[in-house]
Amino acid sequence: MKTITVNASKKYDIIISNDILSKTGEMILNIATPKTVAIITDDIVDSLYSKTVENSLEKSGLKFIKYVIENGEQSKNGQNFLKICEFLAENQITRSDMIIALGGGVVGDLAGFVSASYLRGIAFIQIPTTLLSCVDSSVGGKTAIDIESGKNLVGAFYQPRLVICDYSTLDSLSDEIFSQGCAEVIKYAVIGNKELFSHLLENKKSFDREYVISECVKMKRDIVEHDEFDKGERQLLNLGHTIGHAVELKSDFKISHGEAVAIGLCMIAKASFKKGLCDEKTKDDIIKIVKEFDLPVLAKFSANELYKTTLNDKKRTGDFIKLVIPYSVGDSRLLKIKTDEMLSFIEEGI
Repeated sequence: MKTITVNASKKYDIIISNDILSKTGEMILNIATPKTVAIITDDIVDSLYSKTVENSLEKSGLKFIKYVIENGEQSKNGQNFLKICEFLAENQITRSDMIIALGGGVVGDLAGFVSASYLRGIAFIQIPTTLLSCVDSSVGGKTAIDIESGKNLVGAFYQPRLVICDYSTLDSLSDEIFSQGCAEVIKYAVIGNKELFSHLLENKKSFDREYVISECVKMKRDIVEHDEFDKGERQLLNLGHTIGHAVELKSDFKISHGEAVAIGLCMIAKASFKKGLCDEKTKDDIIKIVKEFDLPVLAKFSANELYKTTLNDKKRTGDFIKLVIPYSVGDSRLLKIKTDEMLSFIEEGI
């Protein structure tokens, strides 16, 4: 078991271990004494893990209610956000109670935004059940919903009180979903961890889960502690995401977040090489590792289609946008460019 502490606007622990869902109740009582716990989850995760969490809450003397959404990115919308808020109000949830986000990135983002907004803020904990949410979305306090114009454009920075990362839940993932989470792991390695990159190349999908999750979480902790509100260094975590979010949106989310990030990684690596920002080996190594994890390297959208969508990117300020460039594996940096230069980057990436 590993415990990693985040010292942000709230101090909290990320507990990383195997088979700890059954200890959820006692871990909650270590940090709070809620009268009622509201579990927010999706239909797939509900069938797999809700009972274990519910039994643990009952064993610890905690009452619970539960709201289940349909699995998938399409559920991370304003309509579900309001429905959950109404559900909490109908059940007389107060600020002394707590929310559990039980699931992957969609559940975590949605439940986190509800927690930040309902009664102007109610405590919540993250229990990630996918690799993507274990290494990335459950940590750092970014919460959001999607709107028609773009992904994660409405949200809030709101830190959890605790993250319970039970990586035994990864055993229930399909190979495809597991691979999608690996895209975020690769992202961390390319940003600033050559040793992690080597471990991934050597072990592929048989990598040491506790080591890999811990390395990613420690990197995110360090970045969040320096830049909680995404004004500078934290934007490095968007490597591959500017183009990746455009790919997601243009595909109507038929291309998953992980697949889109993988495509974005490869496209920005190719563009960076062609523009003389990284060498050919860096470009080739990034494309190679993406392929090793059975992830796509290109989407069938035109440069102009993707460019128009990137104009709504959260890292845009006026006529400028910040891109994350992999100068070498383990050395990624922010590059501020004019928005009209973005089209050229996408064309080079294709």
